[in-house]
Amino acid sequence: MNRNEPEAEALPPPGHAEVRIVAATPDAARMVAAALRHCFAGGEQRSYPAPGGGTRLHLTVDTAHTAEPVRSWLATSRPPSGTRPHSEEP
Repeated sequence: MNRNEPEAEALPPPGHAEVRIVAATPDAARMVAAALRHCFAGGEQRSYPAPGGGTRLHLTVDTAHTAEPVRSWLATSRPPSGTRPHSEEP
């Protein structure tokens, strides 16, 4: 193999995607992985040290199935209905 050619990688199964996250800290990488898991079902994450002292996290997500109903930021930032005091309450 020529050094200038990228190494051949096995493709994930149909309906899945391999996600690689590179971050300066493990917490930052985990936060991104958690956000992805709110949108897609996924498998175990694997983390490795990244060159230069950061963290590299690998995650496989199932793009054919959502993890939970996706709600907009606006909908999730509003307080649940019925949590305000009644008009009769002081």
